[in-house]
Amino acid sequence: MPNVTADHPPVLTERRGAVQVITLNRPHASNAMDAAGSYLADRYLREAEADPQVGAIVLTGAGNRCFCAGMDLKEAARRGAGHGLVPGAGFCGVTERVIGKPVIGAINGAAVAGGFEIALACDMLVAVEGALFGLPEVKRGMVAFTGGVQRLAQQLPRQTGMEIMCHGTLLTAERLKDLGVVNRVVPPAALLDETLAFASLMLENSWKAIAFGKELFNHAMHEPLPDAIARGHADADRLMRSDESREGIAAYVEHRTATFRKETPK
Repeated sequence: MPNVTADHPPVLTERRGAVQVITLNRPHASNAMDAAGSYLADRYLREAEADPQVGAIVLTGAGNRCFCAGMDLKEAARRGAGHGLVPGAGFCGVTERVIGKPVIGAINGAAVAGGFEIALACDMLVAVEGALFGLPEVKRGMVAFTGGVQRLAQQLPRQTGMEIMCHGTLLTAERLKDLGVVNRVVPPAALLDETLAFASLMLENSWKAIAFGKELFNHAMHEPLPDAIARGHADADRLMRSDESREGIAAYVEHRTATFRKETPK
């Protein structure tokens, strides 16, 4: 891992209840991540994923202008592009991997280039009003190959995705909400509170069911429907006949709130 300056860490991490908040912390550089920042973000993501007391992860940026402007182009000019790509995990440890826990992007400003790749890799997005998203790499003779183009193809209509990729077009949070990519658009001052409330409401449900559902959902994105249904049947016993399901059913019958274990399954 590249060296990190302790006085000005490029990434911050903080626990908020059962949510780990990871903040890209280079606002002076539009939160563009150098190699040190990318590797540090990867480390914090892996620590959060391994902690059974963390139910969800929130990714956000420092300041009120940019979520992330992608890789640090000044560093790339000195060292060459790609030094911030974590092997097997991609930019900031997220664009090329699937994280087992729900990841929510709290998009505090422009999410472009690698920043949009990070946003597309999140499971859900809460964005501030007017935030811009896009892949302008084509204007620099590059392609967002570490997940950006691939996730565009999965998540957006072909014509819109192709425009974003080929023209470098920027879309607003409001437009991406209309397209189903952004879940909530909120005022800037309310972003973190709204995101944490969004995460906390989710975590009132069974964490085991959330993990199983995310795993099944991710497989279903790439499998024919009969295969995806067969996978669900093959794995169903570990959830449908579990302590969690018995508690959920009993709570319904007894007209009370279910009490689920607040730890991620092993």
